[in-house]
Amino acid sequence: MTVHTANASAKPASKPTPVRRRAVQFEKRVIWLAIGVAVPGLTATLLLLFAGDFDGKTRWTVLTLVVLVSLFLALSLIEKIRHPLQSLANLLGGIREGDFSNRARGAGVGDALAEVYLEVNALGETLLEQRLGAMEAGALLRSVMAEIEVAIFTFDDEDRLRLVNRSGERLLGRPVEQLLGRSAAELGLAETLSGEAARTIQATFPGGIGRWGLRRSAFRQGGKPHQLLVLTDLSRALRDEERQAWQRLVRVIGHELNNSLAPIKSIATSLNDLLGQPSRASDWEDDLKSGLVIISTRAESLSRFMD
Repeated sequence: MTVHTANASAKPASKPTPVRRRAVQFEKRVIWLAIGVAVPGLTATLLLLFAGDFDGKTRWTVLTLVVLVSLFLALSLIEKIRHPLQSLANLLGGIREGDFSNRARGAGVGDALAEVYLEVNALGETLLEQRLGAMEAGALLRSVMAEIEVAIFTFDDEDRLRLVNRSGERLLGRPVEQLLGRSAAELGLAETLSGEAARTIQATFPGGIGRWGLRRSAFRQGGKPHQLLVLTDLSRALRDEERQAWQRLVRVIGHELNNSLAPIKSIATSLNDLLGQPSRASDWEDDLKSGLVIISTRAESLSRFMD
């Protein structure tokens, strides 16, 4: 579910950040350190050349070579220090932007720079695993919210809708594109954002009429307070309870009817067999009267039960 937000207006180029200024100062210190390393050698070379018995051509040739070599070594030293730091800065910048595919390479085995590279690579792997886990959890949450038969809404600190699931769309009778960014009052949900956080309400919505179970809780997103609103249709639950009550009632009625009709049927069958016999016992009239009394008693009991 996409939450549409307004794009921030373009800002003019800002001044160098303190981190950038410190990086420039660090590079200057490295340059001066390289110059400082080269100065003693150049000074010693000058003293030896001009104190010794050398002709002018030899002196300037040797001096030029020494200056070029010192300059080359100083620049190499600066590059050896600056290049790994720039690579690390680019790598960390990519991690900050969410790109975890890059890896630091090229450091020698066992040196301090190799350890830094290994730690940065391990950091990237850890963040990548956490990001994938968060994405999978988010996908699962969206799937659950889309399929759950409960209307879910989230509102920001201005009571504007920021998230809604499919049940919420059906309840409000409009697609998500027409709902996001609208206020609770425009959606007819203003009353649900006030009062008790857990209660039962009687309300009419475009997608349903009846009793609703309301649950509301607060959370923070982006440092700002938000509200989570959950509306559950109680009518279906009440219908299910009513059906179960009728089923229980039918079972009770059936049990009582069987308790009365089964003896009546059995005794009536026995009396019919008695009357059909060609020769009867001397007390057959007593049996007939006793059976008729039982039938009458059971019939009266059934009548009272039905009343």
